[in-house]
Amino acid sequence: MTTIAGPPAAAITPQGLPTAPEGPSRVAMQGTETARPRRRSVRETFRTAGSIVLIAAIFGFAVPHFASYGSVWASMGAMTWAEVLLVAAAAAASMISTWIMICSVLPAIRLREAAVVNLGSNAVANTLPAGGALAMGVSWAMLSSWGISTPQYVLYTLVSGIWNVFARLGLPVLALVILATASRPGAGLIAAAAVGLALLAAMALGLGLLMRSESFAVRAGRALQVALVTACRVARRPASFDIPGSLLGFRDRAGALIASRGWRITVATAASNLTLWLVLLACLRGVGLSQAQVPWQTSLAAFAFVRLLTVLPITPGGLGITELGLIATLAAGHRDGVQVTAAVLLYRAVTYLPPIPLGAIACLTWRCAPGLIHAKPVPRQESRQVSGPAPQAP
Repeated sequence: MTTIAGPPAAAITPQGLPTAPEGPSRVAMQGTETARPRRRSVRETFRTAGSIVLIAAIFGFAVPHFASYGSVWASMGAMTWAEVLLVAAAAAASMISTWIMICSVLPAIRLREAAVVNLGSNAVANTLPAGGALAMGVSWAMLSSWGISTPQYVLYTLVSGIWNVFARLGLPVLALVILATASRPGAGLIAAAAVGLALLAAMALGLGLLMRSESFAVRAGRALQVALVTACRVARRPASFDIPGSLLGFRDRAGALIASRGWRITVATAASNLTLWLVLLACLRGVGLSQAQVPWQTSLAAFAFVRLLTVLPITPGGLGITELGLIATLAAGHRDGVQVTAAVLLYRAVTYLPPIPLGAIACLTWRCAPGLIHAKPVPRQESRQVSGPAPQAP
């Protein structure tokens, strides 16, 4: 008598619940899990190729529409040493203001450590497509090696990110008010200011309610939990997170940080954004564009519009999109297209390129000579007062 083997029986847990049987379904699940990295690599490949094609199209076709690269280089070459030093000083001040902003959110680190973190993460973000995630990994590796805990890093990332978004949303509103005193604002700036004001008000209201009301934090966490679980199911990804608990923990830690250092963080974030605009203004004046040709109010409006436009990282560091947006905004109806293009490309060169080699040096120093950046604390040795020679045992 022959026995026909059936499907494998499901095991029973101590609680009486059946578990998934071993068999084709488990094999299919394993096959799906192995296929996910392949799909992810395909998406990354298409994203990288799309970024490269977009950057090449902007610099190969769009930018030369405003001015040839030869005329741009000639305009830069006509700068005096005083103008070159002015641009370099503005770029250095912009970098240092960013380091101060990092120290305002993370008071446990020093300025040179903030410089290494900023330069190292920017070097990755400015060279790799979707390098923002890798840049976060670099900054986390550096900060954790200096004793920053995971909750501290998460708090630093969220608070600095939220304040940076506030600055990007509020700049168009400020620029619109300032530009209205000098000339008639364009429709694009008015629309950007309206969108920025609406989003800024919504985010500020949401953050205020989150900080003041625990019940609101729980309800908001549950709503986000449902939305994220649904999104994970659609994307066929595991959903193992506790959004309500995370929001409550963030509320407690962020509340203490904002209460003690909120004004410092706000001033440092505003200074970081405004000094970056001052680099653009220095480049405009450096290539010979006067206040009558390009008013500082117009440059601030263009800067604010492009900063809002590049909130989503489509290309590494907004490469190509920032240049095209600034040139198109500043050169609209302007006869000095060559000088405007030269100023914008100079601005991007002094703000985009230096962090790449400086970041590489910072990463090498952190890996090979960490003592130059962060001195290890010297362990305390208990001092004993010796009154005389130690007694000998009988």
